[in-house]
Amino acid sequence: CITGIDLNELYNRKDDVLERIKNLDGKLIVKEYPTKSASIQTLRNHLEKLKRRGENVDMIIVDYGDLLRPVRFLKERRNELESIYEELRGMAQIFKCPIWTASQTNRSGLNAEVITMESISEAFNKCFVADFIFTISRTIEDKNNNEGRAYIAKNRNGPDGLVFPLYMNTKNVAIKVLPQTTGAVPVFTKTAKQQMETLKEKYKSFKKSGSTT
Repeated sequence: CITGIDLNELYNRKDDVLERIKNLDGKLIVKEYPTKSASIQTLRNHLEKLKRRGENVDMIIVDYGDLLRPVRFLKERRNELESIYEELRGMAQIFKCPIWTASQTNRSGLNAEVITMESISEAFNKCFVADFIFTISRTIEDKNNNEGRAYIAKNRNGPDGLVFPLYMNTKNVAIKVLPQTTGAVPVFTKTAKQQMETLKEKYKSFKKSGSTT
């Protein structure tokens, strides 16, 4: 992404990669765990170790939150996911830095022009925990034209419901948010506030069904 070199050429152009990134400010630390082996406590232990080494962590990226192992195994997967995201948010408060993670959509979001919170897979309870949510959607035509759309689905401290056109080239992971244009913003059947109300009603029904089973 930083170098602009195509992904399939990175291995053969290591010298070019090093030359383009060696003078960049900041430091990137990558810690990899086998799938489903790391929990929030695992991440917290690693961050504490970095802190003792004098590393000042400014941002944490988890790829991705749904694959973390829950601290407590619950009957419903959606409840486990809700717990994981609550713990991620708590960890962000402890270390006083933002935590970014990704989630996938359900089937309804696969070919949608704009992905709303209702299309987030597994547990929409995650939406209530997050402070900021944005989605990226691309139709088949968009993929052929290196285009897409970014939709601000939730913003606890600012405006939401905004759509921005994207330039997106997956060959070299180049993503640019373009200025809003009149013709690029689609018409929604629901406003962001209406979507939140719908999610709240679904959440209540889930809670009710969970208490009676």
